[in-house]
Amino acid sequence: MPAHGLRTPAQPTQQMEGVTVMGEAVRRVSSETAEFLIEVASTAPNAAQALRENQARTQQITQAIAPAGVHPADVETISLKVQNIYVPVAQQLPPYGTLPQLGYGPGLQPEAQFASFVASKILRINVREAGRVGDAADAAAKAGATILGAFRLRATDEPAARRAALEAAGKDARMKAEVLAAAAGRQIGDPIAISEDIVASNGMYSALRATLPFAFGAGAPDQIGELEYYARVSVNFRLS
Repeated sequence: MPAHGLRTPAQPTQQMEGVTVMGEAVRRVSSETAEFLIEVASTAPNAAQALRENQARTQQITQAIAPAGVHPADVETISLKVQNIYVPVAQQLPPYGTLPQLGYGPGLQPEAQFASFVASKILRINVREAGRVGDAADAAAKAGATILGAFRLRATDEPAARRAALEAAGKDARMKAEVLAAAAGRQIGDPIAISEDIVASNGMYSALRATLPFAFGAGAPDQIGELEYYARVSVNFRLS
């Protein structure tokens, strides 16, 4: 006999009545301060000397960046490590056939090694005037430091800037929901669900919106270069 399967009647899909909107807002603030990372490295025959030379070089760099408005308290140590680099003597001898092969003899044992120590320190440089971050980086590089990564611009009151962007995005979401509800002859009620996302960048949002104008919402500034806080809020409102 042919096998017959049992089929469960399809249940109606339960849909939540409401309207979901996306609110967006951008708030621009002046970047009062800036920071960047540098690496200070020094090599010596032993660890103690490598550390001493590293500390001396750090002081030289701190003095070099002082004219850019960087105080000693603005230089923060992130990490410090010492690495031992060694190579066995046998590996440093020239290959056979180039020069006569040397014997080890007294005082030169196979386990003897040429060694050196590298002290490496990573520092965070806080520049109190954002416009002078380039001067500070140039001075640090000339003094022997290695610049790591990109500059980070910061506002003095970042929480206030983020809060202002989120509040504006929330108001934008409610305005859109009211327009859509009115077009359908309804009114919005209490919000059911809310999700948010906020991004801080140095003009990145404006640059992307200029390249892809249809991929981003309205409200982005025309100028690029100041610190921007882009907030996006998704809200689901009940309909009444």
